[in-house]
Amino acid sequence: MLSTDKRILIHRLMQQEIVPSVGCTEPVAVALCTAKACSILGKKVEKIEASLSANVLKNALGVGIPGTGMTGLPIAIALGGLTGRPEEGLELLKQVTPEQVGQGKRFIEEGRIEIRQQTGISDKLYIRIRCSAGKDSAVAVISGSHNHFTYIEKNEEILLNEPATGHKEDGEENTLALDFRTVYEYAVESPLEELSFILEAARMNREASAKAILHNYGHNVAGSLKNRNGLHIFGDNLHTRMVISTAGACDMRMDGGLIPVMSNSGSGNQGIAATMPILTYAESESCSEEQLIRALTMSSLLIIYIKQQLGRLSALCGCVVASTGSSCGITYLMGGSYEQIVYAAKNMIANITGMICDGAKPGCALKIASGVSTAALSAVMAMEDEVVTSQEGIVDEDIDRTIENLARIGNSGMLETDKLVLDIMTKK
Repeated sequence: MLSTDKRILIHRLMQQEIVPSVGCTEPVAVALCTAKACSILGKKVEKIEASLSANVLKNALGVGIPGTGMTGLPIAIALGGLTGRPEEGLELLKQVTPEQVGQGKRFIEEGRIEIRQQTGISDKLYIRIRCSAGKDSAVAVISGSHNHFTYIEKNEEILLNEPATGHKEDGEENTLALDFRTVYEYAVESPLEELSFILEAARMNREASAKAILHNYGHNVAGSLKNRNGLHIFGDNLHTRMVISTAGACDMRMDGGLIPVMSNSGSGNQGIAATMPILTYAESESCSEEQLIRALTMSSLLIIYIKQQLGRLSALCGCVVASTGSSCGITYLMGGSYEQIVYAAKNMIANITGMICDGAKPGCALKIASGVSTAALSAVMAMEDEVVTSQEGIVDEDIDRTIENLARIGNSGMLETDKLVLDIMTKK
């Protein structure tokens, strides 16, 4: 049984990592950093220079920006500088107007934005914005996480300078060491009132999904499954509904829909994949609210645990991590034991580890659909006590070492893959 103090720390960690977001997190974080720098500047900005880590660039080149009908960084930077409200955090673009978009387009056309890759840094999530007007300038830096400011200056006077590792107010939570057993025990043994906040994440993402499938966003993955050919091949069943509800929200988000979602560990798609398959299963199977809460908690906290080791941005697609969480949550709802939930996680890691991240874009909905489908298969196999063994591939007898192996592949093994992906994307 976990101690009260440890439960409190985990609860705070989850509230820190599960937050609302409008639009893809990387370009929105760049817009947030721009808004902060321009607010420090204190006058109408004339020029904006953005220096970004390779992974931020990769995740912002091809994704839709909320409320603009446009893709990529320039419009996100322009809106952040001209109209952004840094106090609204990762929701700062939720009230963009057509007039503001027009202003942003003119700012871009006038050549007032410069974007470059920042070299010589180890942090995969690094955003440095310099705004200037006449002789005045201001600099803001976000690093470590999408809304964590580590450096601010105005006219070369340093106003903030702190390490990227951890927020000042929650350093304990950031260094809280998790393991698979702790995640499980917290989810299934904690008092229900401590966990019920997770229902808000499910509610927000369900609303986004419901609105998304009314329109043809992105590549319309959800709509393709609902049309005549999709129903003929895949059928109208629980599995298909799980994929549709999840992919639909991703279709919308990657296409720049102005609908908030609840993110997890800096990613809206991870937040969607952590909740929608589980919510769809629970509603279809008439699971109790307590079962739903505990399954959602297990899924969401497991993602946080894996991302602690893998990092917020990596060469691995985040759907690998998020779908592993949802597979464990589904297995729990199916009545699975601790051992069977471990089996589900091992089956997931044995299957889709290695799926590359080639940037945030409408095509991410395809990967999310694959992840949800694999999550369902892994859960079904786990309930039959079928599991990939430690004699096979990267799976270890110990589940925590298996997760460490996954992280090693994403952090070390795929570094060259990450560089090659960015090189291909920027030279098209």
